[in-house]
Amino acid sequence: MINVAMIGCGAISGIYLKNITETFQEIQLVGVCDLIPERAEKAVAFVKEQQEKGVKAITPKIYPTMHDAFADKEVQVVLNLTRPYEHFDVTKAALLAGKHVFSEKPLAVDMEEADELVELATKQGLHMGGAPDTFMGAGIQTCRKIIDDGFIGDVVGANVAMICHGHETWHPDPEFYYKRGGGPMMDMGPYYVTALVQLLGEAKGLVGMTKKSFDQRLITSQPHYGEVVDVDIDTHLAGNILFANGAIASIFTTFDVYYTKQSHFEVYGTKGTLVVPDPNTFGGPIYLYRPEDFTRGPKVDPALRKMDPNPYTAYKEMPLMFDYRENSRALGLADMCKAIETGRDWRANMQQQHHVLEILTGFSKSSASGQYLPLKTRYYRTAAMENNPMHGILD
Repeated sequence: MINVAMIGCGAISGIYLKNITETFQEIQLVGVCDLIPERAEKAVAFVKEQQEKGVKAITPKIYPTMHDAFADKEVQVVLNLTRPYEHFDVTKAALLAGKHVFSEKPLAVDMEEADELVELATKQGLHMGGAPDTFMGAGIQTCRKIIDDGFIGDVVGANVAMICHGHETWHPDPEFYYKRGGGPMMDMGPYYVTALVQLLGEAKGLVGMTKKSFDQRLITSQPHYGEVVDVDIDTHLAGNILFANGAIASIFTTFDVYYTKQSHFEVYGTKGTLVVPDPNTFGGPIYLYRPEDFTRGPKVDPALRKMDPNPYTAYKEMPLMFDYRENSRALGLADMCKAIETGRDWRANMQQQHHVLEILTGFSKSSASGQYLPLKTRYYRTAAMENNPMHGILD
């Protein structure tokens, strides 16, 4: 059993609290901390409610400061759920205190911070990893197996997009999405880029073009209804990624447009096309289209044909072949904790976070310079998931 302290009890903490107490049986939450004490108290209250339902969980301590958590000898792993621009300071302090760290995405807000954290964790001999762990779910793992088993042949490329009009209409505290470390590429891009490297492998370089469409955003969600946020970062980013295997992926993320379908993710191969589920989820659906599914149409321009309103009519839905198809956040944390106990590698590890962050931050750098940006980080795909008959216990 690995003991975990949670730093930051904001919006994302709820699903972590639920899954740590209910699902993942080899970790336990021993303490919580938040700059707003009421949030920490609410987290403890949730655990007590779980106990009343019969869930076997200890009542976590409330630490006055994060440094009190880091000084607690009972704590082995720090779960960093703070805002993106706070990740570096919290993770660094935890590493210096000798604690392993698992953080929400991204690893840091720039490569200088990330380089320092990776060097420090390596020097200290500590495990460091982080979200997203959605790639460990049934959806992306099934897609990885389909590609690895040759169902779409050699990968030619991919086309992925995250399209929405920002978070100020629904998120309770949306301001940080428009400050340093925010924006659609840093917020939602980690899901898409992590899935891409898991499916296609190491990236070698990229090109990008970015812009900011609005200087201010009006919050219409509670409790900050009517407040205006100054936008400090680019909110519309597009680019291409060149992979070591020769594949080229196009990626597009925006907080600036109105659209009905937020996620788009397709991988193209020499023998077929794979429709990947929303990488911000753990499940499906997954669709596969191969040459034998092609129905010969009339010899006319496809643009002149009457098209089916469902673009995936001719595709076959593929079964999910792995566990964790529900919202399983904390899966990566549990996997890292198992690695601490067994000595094996962990799947959502720091080399993956480091590589993904270089891609995420690279689009703005490429846009500013007007040049192709070669990547300096190296990447190896972590092990595929293994099905375990005991849900909540990792291999």
